[in-house]
Amino acid sequence: QVQLVESGGGLVHAGGSLRLSCAASGSRFSINIMGWYRQAPGKQRELVARITSGGSTNYADSVKGRFTISRDNAKNTVYLEMNSLKPEDTAVYYCYADSGPSRDWGQGTQVTVSS
Repeated sequence: QVQLVESGGGLVHAGGSLRLSCAASGSRFSINIMGWYRQAPGKQRELVARITSGGSTNYADSVKGRFTISRDNAKNTVYLEMNSLKPEDTAVYYCYADSGPSRDWGQGTQVTVSS
C-alpha cells in the first residue's frame, strides 16, 4: 500500500494561487499515474488532473489553462499549481497514485476560495 501525504491547501481570495504537493512512499511497484481529484460539498468527486510517469497530462475542462500538474519521479511527488482560482474551485482535493493493481488515496486537503 502506498502512503500519500498532501500539503499546500488553504484559504485564498479569488484570483489567487495555491500549490498542492503530494509525496508517495512505500510502493512495491513503480507508480504509473498520479493525480488529483476534488470533491465539493454535495457534489461527486471529480478528476482535476493526472500525469503519467512519462509526463503525459490530462485536465478537467474547468481547470485547463489555470492549473498545471507536474511530477518529480525521483521523489515520487506530484504537484498541482493552481492559478486564477475561483470560488467554484473550493473543495477537498485528494491526491491518488496508481501502482501495480492498486489505487491509493491521500487524506485530502481543503482548498477554499473566497469571492
